[in-house]
Amino acid sequence: MAEARTELRSTAALRDTMSAYYKKLGDAVTHKSAPVAWCTSVGPAELLRALGFAVHFPENHAAMLGAGRTANKYLPVAHAQGYSQDICSYLTSDVGAYLAGESPLAAFGLSGVPRADVLVFNTNQCRDVRDWFEWYGRQWNAPVVGVNSPRSVGDVTDAEVDDVTAQLEALVPVLESVAGVRLDGGRLAAAMKAAREASELWERCLQTAANKPSPFTFFDGTIHMGPAVVLRGAPEAAAYYHVLLAELEERVRGGVQSVPGEALRLYWDGMPVWGRLRALSTTFAEFHTAVVASTYCNSWIFSMLDPADPWRSMARASVELFIARSDGPKERYIERMVELYGVDGIVFHDCRTCPNNTNTRYGMPRRLSEKLGIPTLVLDGDVNDLRCFSDEQARTNIEGFVEQLADARTHASRATR
Repeated sequence: MAEARTELRSTAALRDTMSAYYKKLGDAVTHKSAPVAWCTSVGPAELLRALGFAVHFPENHAAMLGAGRTANKYLPVAHAQGYSQDICSYLTSDVGAYLAGESPLAAFGLSGVPRADVLVFNTNQCRDVRDWFEWYGRQWNAPVVGVNSPRSVGDVTDAEVDDVTAQLEALVPVLESVAGVRLDGGRLAAAMKAAREASELWERCLQTAANKPSPFTFFDGTIHMGPAVVLRGAPEAAAYYHVLLAELEERVRGGVQSVPGEALRLYWDGMPVWGRLRALSTTFAEFHTAVVASTYCNSWIFSMLDPADPWRSMARASVELFIARSDGPKERYIERMVELYGVDGIVFHDCRTCPNNTNTRYGMPRRLSEKLGIPTLVLDGDVNDLRCFSDEQARTNIEGFVEQLADARTHASRATR
């Protein structure tokens, strides 16, 4: 049995921060204290904050359904509406929960997902988010607007940034009409500054895991990334990450290990398996293996945001997003992460219903393994549909992978004597 992991003290502050966000969202619905906008997780949240919207992120809600292991209850409800089992299980579990009249937001006083006054998508992550928002738009007769971003982007060009910049600027008249206010340049700059500060702090939190032993894992990150997602452009996110960073730096100074007896270090590419976070975390810990970094948690680092150049910097951050890139830039990015975090191997999650955030199907694991000289493992699963995940198969694969890594280290050690 693995030694118990040490809970981060900051978790209490995280709960307070997230609870305050949900309560404020509920107040916007109940007391009409602010218009409500839905925004995709890497959509133009800063613009919406500047216009005074209370912002709801449906991917966060879907992740709550997954983590609470209720998603599979709702998936058939959406399937019965003609939405395929093969499309995004975030979409289908969220729509199914709405039709069932249930939501984990009830724990925060909301009767369900907040009814939107406007829904704003960005397809930089996938087309599914547009289909998702259009479903709700039809339910509520609410406007659905957004950005149709380039996909499979190689080297980012000015033409691509110009295109997204123009689409972002074209949103303003529609959003001003719904919000009932004119966009104030000072408020937009303030939202950009808040987002940039939180992004920098979140990046510093994640990079503490480059220390050996690591004070923080991918599994910790999936929980503590909440403010980076739902409070982007609001000062509360940076306030929380000051607290978390201080504790992580204290852990580094004290040599506190997130995984007791850390012997091996891994990188995770792809979506989390929300309903098996604890189980996977425990399994890796049993083998004294720390999953120290991930593409997923890094995706909420927006170093490009610039309050002095809001439109083009938002556009560039959108176009440069990992999930929107072609395999070449993606592989170069993972190579940098492998070096930065000093990992022994890479785990790729082949997410059944999320092909856009799955990088296993066109040879990437093999190419990276050959180039970097480290093993890779492909785990089959899904972000929310647990019918696609086998605990037994995952454990067997992880155990075999860890043995392979340990053998490789032993051979390398003998070769250097």
